Amino acid sequence: MEQKTIKVGPYLMFNGRCEEALDFYRRAIGAEIVTMMRFRDSPSPPPPGMLPPGSEDKIMHASFTVGANTLMASDGECVGDVEFKGVSLSLSTPDKATAERMFQALSDGGQVRMPLSPTFFSPSFGMLLDRFGLSWLIMAEP
Repeated sequence: MEQKTIKVGPYLMFNGRCEEALDFYRRAIGAEIVTMMRFRDSPSPPPPGMLPPGSEDKIMHASFTVGANTLMASDGECVGDVEFKGVSLSLSTPDKATAERMFQALSDGGQVRMPLSPTFFSPSFGMLLDRFGLSWLIMAEP
């Protein structure tokens, strides 16, 4: 098998808040939705009891791009709190102004863990949890 044909990408489970998250990322960082399928549109319905009643309009699968990167998302089983533990998304911007704009937008309703500031590896680097609990590392390219 050719290793260069293998791809790894994030698949984010929002437990019932996927559409809200996609709309937020569209506004905050210019995400573009490529595909979106609701549970009601699936050619193969989920197994009985997998989803709570009223989940038909929730997102079964979505893919979206941020810059040249593709991410995937879902409402998953549509229950429970959204938890992203042990993983962060790293967002590199071409300049400090873009890093500042995206940092401010993503931190709206979230929690700043480290304000944007110069580091030895970036003229502007910061960390935050967005309103969904997803950890972001934002840096301007040197």
